[in-house]
Amino acid sequence: MFQPNDIIYEDNHLLVVNKRCGDLVQPDPDNTSALEDQIKEFIRQRDHKPGDVFLGVVHRIDRPVSGAVLFAKTSKALSRLNEMLRRGEIEKRYWAVVESRPTVEQGSLRHYIVRDGRNNRSHAYTSPRSEAKEARLNYTMLGCSERYTLLEVELLTGRHHQIRAQLAKAGMSIKGDLKYGAKRSNPNGGISLHSRSIALMHPVRKEPIEVVAPTPTDDNLWRFFEDSVK
Repeated sequence: MFQPNDIIYEDNHLLVVNKRCGDLVQPDPDNTSALEDQIKEFIRQRDHKPGDVFLGVVHRIDRPVSGAVLFAKTSKALSRLNEMLRRGEIEKRYWAVVESRPTVEQGSLRHYIVRDGRNNRSHAYTSPRSEAKEARLNYTMLGCSERYTLLEVELLTGRHHQIRAQLAKAGMSIKGDLKYGAKRSNPNGGISLHSRSIALMHPVRKEPIEVVAPTPTDDNLWRFFEDSVK
């Protein structure tokens, strides 16, 4: 559930929340409580709004993923952010703890993603095929523990389960991600993928901003990596 201290950036037009693992960004078909509605209600009470609160979802991250999620507080900002997202002008970086060390410490992955809606997963292929969408990302190895490796991922396209599917296809399944080949689940039911930062030109003020989301504090491995790369 959303807590006020989950807000890591806010001004008159934008709001960024450090999402907790397990939280939904938007309501699902079962109308499960989600961040979108929880934040609206928080703003309504905090700012003593008499009517409906506007809050636009700019992008989503998967339920078992933690980290930075960007919202728009005005329709003007939402329209401009959607266009910036379409043009690839919003930089999103993720941290991923993977079970295997990459063969090269810095590289790029390019695959063709086919979404399987029935099983809510995506398949990554090395060559084009019918209904597939191109998926691209860059990665850099930031550190290692005895059993795991920390990667920073720059997401260049926004496909369904893209990072999870591409890293698994490259032999680097994300810790805890049973759906994509991880050996075991995480205790909290989530996966070790974290939306680390969002960088963009402010859609109204036209100033560059970057927001960094701290990793979950209840996970010793995340704390180890957070400390080791400072």
